[in-house]
Amino acid sequence: MGILSGNPKDEPMHFGEIYNVWMASVAARGSVSCYQAFSYHAGDKDLKKILEDLINQAELEIKECDKLLTDNGIAPAPVLPVRPPANLEDIPIGARFTDPEIAAKIAADTSMGIVACSTVMGQSIREDIGALFAKYHLTKTALGGRILQMNKEKGWLIPPPLQIKRPEEQ
Repeated sequence: MGILSGNPKDEPMHFGEIYNVWMASVAARGSVSCYQAFSYHAGDKDLKKILEDLINQAELEIKECDKLLTDNGIAPAPVLPVRPPANLEDIPIGARFTDPEIAAKIAADTSMGIVACSTVMGQSIREDIGALFAKYHLTKTALGGRILQMNKEKGWLIPPPLQIKRPEEQ
């Protein structure tokens, strides 16, 4: 098998793996920044806890993806500036994100993250990269389940059109 045999960590990354890992790091950096701002806007304690968990997960993804990149001689994305803290009461009413808006956005982000992880898993030929994104996939799936449950419990879920009346069988 040559260059693609043995320890996957010794194998070169192909250009798709490099791009996917680099973009995952960029996306995670954006999530940390955005979710930090959302945490200043959020009033609900359950929503704040999920935001904290999403931030922690994104920080882990940044750390692991950047290590993978640097270990392979690739420069990671630039670091974003740290967002200064804000108090909910200091944010003008018209400029505030509401809890249901934040919950809908993090649900959509988590769903797209799951799809992105599946894509990277399918495109990777290095087993360690596929396994890393499988781990992220599993974590995002669990977080997505928590977000869905919270949205249902708090009445924030906006379902797509529901089929109430079913066509009669012929």
